[in-house]
Amino acid sequence: MYEAFYGLTEKPFSIQPDPDFLFFSKRHGLAYAMLEYGVQNRAGFTVISGEIGAGKTTLIRHLLNNLPGMVTVGLITNTHKGISEILRWVMQAFDQPFDGMSDVGLYGAFQGFLINEYSAGRRVILIIDEAQNLSLDSLEALRILSNINTDKHQLLQLILTGQPELKSVLSRPDLQQFAQRVAVDFHISPITVDEVALYILHRLKVAGRNELLFTRQASLAVARYSKGIPRSINILCDTALVYGMAADAAMIDDTIIEEVMRDKRQFGVFSYDEDVDLAVDNDAHPVDGAIPIRP
Repeated sequence: MYEAFYGLTEKPFSIQPDPDFLFFSKRHGLAYAMLEYGVQNRAGFTVISGEIGAGKTTLIRHLLNNLPGMVTVGLITNTHKGISEILRWVMQAFDQPFDGMSDVGLYGAFQGFLINEYSAGRRVILIIDEAQNLSLDSLEALRILSNINTDKHQLLQLILTGQPELKSVLSRPDLQQFAQRVAVDFHISPITVDEVALYILHRLKVAGRNELLFTRQASLAVARYSKGIPRSINILCDTALVYGMAADAAMIDDTIIEEVMRDKRQFGVFSYDEDVDLAVDNDAHPVDGAIPIRP
């Protein structure tokens, strides 16, 4: 809609988890480094947590695009409170047969699958998104699956991502054995005020615009209202571009951001809290045309 008006080749602030737009803030860079470390060192369990919209799924998509060749990956994304019989979901994630099998048969079939993959020189990684929804029984079943190994090698690596509740769940006393298997864990906190400005610049650049479009004051307003959550930044910036085009504005300034928020408060479905105190990273200063992007 506004792409041609602002010289963009595509929408820069889609809420879809597109790894092409991934911005490596300090925390996202560290989270990805921990994911890579877990994969390379055959960690039994790697756990990445963060708020809704913090960018966890986008990091996973980036990881999937950069895994080495001899890796077999299973992905479970539709977890929910009612999910049961987790092993059937695991078998489905790896495109393995599971209908009509008993629990013992499923375990044996999955163990055989892991051994065959290992014999062929392939590593097996299971990724579970929104893992905070898993029941205690499902988590215990995953722990048992992680016991399948050779004398030297872990045959199954598991990566769990989830909302902050996942940390609370895994801290339960009755999950102590599970927690002891977690070799790598990291929590993605909101990005800082200055990183929000860099984030906006980065996504605009990926979408084809190198010139400044959001003023510094606009970026500060976006940081205040979004609380540093990438998905919230995207929603607010996308709406601001629609308002800017409608007003024939060459730049998006803080008055446009404030207008968007006034309309959201008055006519929108959701409420917005302005009492936000984001961290300031004194080492990050947005300079037009000089955006640090992780290679």
